[in-house]
Amino acid sequence: MKNKSIMIQGTGSSVGKSILCTALCRIFTQDGYRVNPFKAQNMSNNSFITYEGHEMGRAQVMQAEAAGRAPRAVMNPILLKPTSDHKSQVVIQGKVHETMDAVEYFAYKPRLIEMINAIYHELEAESDIVVIEGAGSPAEINLKQDDLVNMGMAKMAASPVILAGDIDRGGVFASLAGTMLLLDEEEKKMVKGVLINKFRGSLDILKPGLDMLEEIIHLPVLGVIPYFHLNLEDEDSVTEWGKFTKQQNGEIDIAIIKLPHISNFTDFNVLKLYEDVNLRFVDLDDELGHPDVIVIPGTKSTVADMDMVKKSGMGEKIIRCHDQGSYVFGICGGFQIIGEEIRDPDHVESSLSGISGLGLIQAVTTFRGEKTTTLSEGIDEAFQCKVKGYEIHMGETVLREGVFPLIQVLSRNGTATNLRDGAVNQDKTVFGTYFHGIFDSAAFTRSFLNQVRMAKNLAPRASDVQDYWAYKEEQYNKLADVVRKNLNMDKIYRIVEAGLHG
Repeated sequence: MKNKSIMIQGTGSSVGKSILCTALCRIFTQDGYRVNPFKAQNMSNNSFITYEGHEMGRAQVMQAEAAGRAPRAVMNPILLKPTSDHKSQVVIQGKVHETMDAVEYFAYKPRLIEMINAIYHELEAESDIVVIEGAGSPAEINLKQDDLVNMGMAKMAASPVILAGDIDRGGVFASLAGTMLLLDEEEKKMVKGVLINKFRGSLDILKPGLDMLEEIIHLPVLGVIPYFHLNLEDEDSVTEWGKFTKQQNGEIDIAIIKLPHISNFTDFNVLKLYEDVNLRFVDLDDELGHPDVIVIPGTKSTVADMDMVKKSGMGEKIIRCHDQGSYVFGICGGFQIIGEEIRDPDHVESSLSGISGLGLIQAVTTFRGEKTTTLSEGIDEAFQCKVKGYEIHMGETVLREGVFPLIQVLSRNGTATNLRDGAVNQDKTVFGTYFHGIFDSAAFTRSFLNQVRMAKNLAPRASDVQDYWAYKEEQYNKLADVVRKNLNMDKIYRIVEAGLHG
């Protein structure tokens, strides 16, 4: 098999397209094929930095890992990062292009189609199978013109399409049949089958509905995927993460402040694996309680979110908790927020020229026009552990007297360097860093948690997580097992082999 593809489209957002594509990437790879993922256009503030220093959507990173490939921006050439309700930062081929509103972007989009076509076919040439992910729904009839991510992409790639629906939210038969109804005749021919995702219950009770659906849409149901729980870094799970609370018998209570423009929430995914941790999100207007650790995450709009933190009263709650013994840990935008001042003289991020921070650490951030995007490694100077992560930020933070850097940065994008990152106060109760993914470094995370434990007069523990990357491999294999068992892979392979016109 050479230069083949399959595309997963959905009846709407968050029906599980990313996870299903991830499963297919792992299954095809297990079966001996060279596989690459592709999504022409992604909208997410949960991005990643490649070894080349390029920015891309996290879902395609997950899919690349499942396929055993190094993530590259060609797998997600357009990334839209919302900066407000009306505007998004447009990242093209891994680099920031400009910020646009919807009207500006749709006017600009026709220029991107030729680029997408060329990039896709270059990726296809080095693959046996390309697993393509759609976005939202192909039945958005007002968005069909110049489409480059659903049926427009399928046409460019000459790819057969599988349509997925989410039964967990209800109305799956109507959503599948309704989507097919709104496709034109050429598009209908491109869809080779449907599948139902997130099923709970008895297949015997569901089967009559499947038979009736096949009669209505004249397409086979290729599988019914059960609802399952795996610890995967899926950017589309932000809705679930926003509701997420991990309550168990953990002795350390960690509260993550749910900023309005939160980004890179996968920074905290690994913390779910630590048995002595209770993990919870806290909205700005919620009661904070008395957590042992307060984490302020990354944000796409630091100044705007700092303003909301103040106006909501959450800023006062954080300061009060710290005065009463809570540790505070800021990541990227959260690092900027815990400082004394955030300056934006050129209005890179906001209409405001600046705003005061929480003042928990003596540091000043100034926004510049150029974005830092690096994959970084170093040694943390609080616990002397190796750490690695990725940096995505417009601001530069300068520490004042009495504040110490948190990390000695030894390499950026594979090039040796000798820089400093982040900050830690003298009594090691306030931490800040630009390293997204720092908690993936198990030795650092356990050292930090043990310091919190000792402050509570609890004995230190050995790390629950020895190798997070091995853990993720295990999760990808479990995902592949679930999907392979419940999807008709013989029919899937026949669809892939026959192609669009088979």
